[in-house]
Amino acid sequence: MPAYHFPILVCEGYDGNFLAALVEDAGHTAAVGPRAGEAVDQIRDVLEWRAKRDLGLEAPRLEEAVLSTLKVELRAEYRDSEQRSFPCQEPITLRIPCVRGADETGLLLCSLPTLGIRFSYYDADALKGLVTYYVQSELKGKTPQELARLLPPKSVSLEDVVIQVPQVERESHAEQRKLKALPPVADPMGARELRRHLSRPWERDREVSELVTLLRNEKSSILLVGESGVGKTAILAEAVRKLEREGPPKPEAPSEVVVESDVPRFWLTSASRLIAGMKYLGQWQERIEAIIAELAEIGGVLCVESLLDLVRIGGSGPGDSIAAFLVPYLQRRELRIAAEATPAELDACRRLLGGFAELFQVLSVRPLTRKTAISALHHLAQHHSQNLHVDFEPGAVETTCRLFSRFTPYQSFPGPAATFVGQLFEAAARARCACVTRELAINRFILRTGLPELFLRDDLPLDEAEVIRQLKRRVIGQDSACAAAASVITSFKAGMNDPGRPISVMLFCGPTGVGKTELARAMADSLFGHGEQRDRMVRLDMSEYSTAGSAARLLTDSTGGPSELLKRIRQQPFNLVLLDEVEKAAPEVFDVMLGLFDEGRLTDRFGRLTIFRSAVIVMTSNLGADSAEPFGLSRTPSSDPEAEVASSFRPELVNRIDAIITFQPLDPAAIRAICVKELTELRQREGLTKNNLWLRWTDALVEHLATHGFDRRYGARPLQRAIETQIVIPLSRELVNRSGLRNTTICAGINDSGAVHFVMGR
Repeated sequence: MPAYHFPILVCEGYDGNFLAALVEDAGHTAAVGPRAGEAVDQIRDVLEWRAKRDLGLEAPRLEEAVLSTLKVELRAEYRDSEQRSFPCQEPITLRIPCVRGADETGLLLCSLPTLGIRFSYYDADALKGLVTYYVQSELKGKTPQELARLLPPKSVSLEDVVIQVPQVERESHAEQRKLKALPPVADPMGARELRRHLSRPWERDREVSELVTLLRNEKSSILLVGESGVGKTAILAEAVRKLEREGPPKPEAPSEVVVESDVPRFWLTSASRLIAGMKYLGQWQERIEAIIAELAEIGGVLCVESLLDLVRIGGSGPGDSIAAFLVPYLQRRELRIAAEATPAELDACRRLLGGFAELFQVLSVRPLTRKTAISALHHLAQHHSQNLHVDFEPGAVETTCRLFSRFTPYQSFPGPAATFVGQLFEAAARARCACVTRELAINRFILRTGLPELFLRDDLPLDEAEVIRQLKRRVIGQDSACAAAASVITSFKAGMNDPGRPISVMLFCGPTGVGKTELARAMADSLFGHGEQRDRMVRLDMSEYSTAGSAARLLTDSTGGPSELLKRIRQQPFNLVLLDEVEKAAPEVFDVMLGLFDEGRLTDRFGRLTIFRSAVIVMTSNLGADSAEPFGLSRTPSSDPEAEVASSFRPELVNRIDAIITFQPLDPAAIRAICVKELTELRQREGLTKNNLWLRWTDALVEHLATHGFDRRYGARPLQRAIETQIVIPLSRELVNRSGLRNTTICAGINDSGAVHFVMGR
């Protein structure tokens, strides 16, 4: 039996324990022991167990691995509630363990095990720069606390584990080693490691059978078209599994190449992998030509995750992309591709590169109906139950289906729901629970979406008056605005919001500093602030989108990828999107917003779709604030803000706004109430809580701050500045000068000269 040499990274911690991790492993195999040898032995036992049971143990690519430590400088960052970045002044230097070597073809490889990064390169002198690039990209935006977890261990070493592999496995790898161009950029579609991450395509027998027939009998390329989450990849993997069981096709003519049975014919890749590491002109074209030649030798099919990426990647435009390069090979039937696309992506491919999509035979994959979706989830639950030895309540699957149908009706079954069911069983197995219950499904859905349990259970009533009281505690002096916001929450709880649009589209009008942003934040907390991620408000300053080209910047970044807004919504659809000072946006931005407000979706020029139907859209504007100042003794505004909105925005945009809410200027009583609220929140600052200090204040101080912090033009913001300058800064000096102050009440008041003073007492 042949022997495989697996490099193992061993880290000694300051607590005396040793961590051993497999350098080349997508599953992150690791072990901990009191001695280095024990941790390495655990890794050896796992590898031998996998080899004996034929669990897809693949030969390591790194040969003659060498360990080195490279220093990388980066700056930690903080983010405030408005998602603004504040880089630290001093850079942090991290020592990153780096394992480098080469595969049997001479391709240079590098692995950064502590970060889970692996890449190939061609110039040994460029390694330092590449490591710096990958580390800085991976750790961008991390706080000092997050970077502290990556501080170097006490010592690092590289060990070697030798595993004897059965002869059958050796012969399979020997055949694969004949292929030089495919293995570095693609994975065998039938590999166990890949199939382990895909669920069976339950209730998809017809589609699988049709795809098997097309792959077996047809010579053209095939395109699976369906919405994201319908199971296109799982269907393709199942069809490949069935074909590999049948063996290679028999040659129809004596001149055809005889394909050996143990050579994988279906290889899964992506556009970015095809050109990874290619930096010189014509380099990736040579690689693809070699791939096409190898596929022709084995009668293989190239499986591509996204057809659109082939059109988008490779050059400065679709005309010199990977897809354009492949067109003549597809026309001459020298290459077969099995690709995936959504309907919107297919339309974009036809628009960007005419004739390319017509080279594929289309197989449509429709979403499952509710009945078949529940059946598929039941099959999946039984599969996980057998593997993890965890039972499940019959109602748990129905509850999962109901939650996804009610709160994410735009997502296709079974994709997200199937992933969620798998997470339920994994969570139950980790917690050593004997059964997956409906309560567990609801609790995990709360963590996933941030929605409160009150919304997920129909048997729990919602008291709208209590919602209004909660909002009024956060936003003072705006009773009508709080009532309007509470009605949105009530409609969403009742399921009466339009599922084809955002939960609500609202416009907050009024002077600055009167609580528009605070009400938006309070709505975000009430609707979505109950999960792991508390900050559920995405804020955009629309004055930054006032120039030409702003619509493109709203959708894409400088590299052509999704913008920060789209990334946030794709990662977490349950968010409140705040468009601040919306009247300053360019006209082309409003053209984009028409589709957002009406259908709850944004599509970029590449056909990539982002859904906003689980989000609340709030716009703020100061329209009408300047002309709404009352004259004389009257407090009635002299103009109608809604009329100002109607005259400033296009009618088709105004018609798509669900509610225009007018905020009133703050009166002195509201300013005093806000002052008390700000002082109450001041008690929670670390300088007071860590020393058990309790802040009190006099009525005279509140009156003094309200008088000096009140400005009808700027609302409550001058009050916040007054508290910072007259309370926070002097109190900070007192605490610094009395470093031993503990367990004391601090009373803030006004002396005879009108200055703020502090009295310490128990």
